[in-house]
Amino acid sequence: MSTEDLFSVDYEIYGRVQGVFFRKYTQAEAKKLGLVGWVQNTAAGTVQGQLQGPRSKVKEMQEWLKSTGSPSSHIIKAEFTNEKTVDNLEHSSFKIVK
Repeated sequence: MSTEDLFSVDYEIYGRVQGVFFRKYTQAEAKKLGLVGWVQNTAAGTVQGQLQGPRSKVKEMQEWLKSTGSPSSHIIKAEFTNEKTVDNLEHSSFKIVK
């Protein structure tokens, strides 16, 4: 692990993000970047979750969540909350929560 700060952020993505493999693509992108955390659908039709990892990789993933998503998704808005530096990762992998 580099000396870069470990960062944690919660997110919620609005738009056409359910039924378009958004969670699967989010998991794949997070794993590619070496991030841990989780993603799930909400009853409100959004996708939410948490990202943790090196600050630069978390920022990269935030950009991906805001602008890319899955090929069939249509992202209207991405909200990021509880951004903070953490001493240790609280997750061991990146999971899709049912």
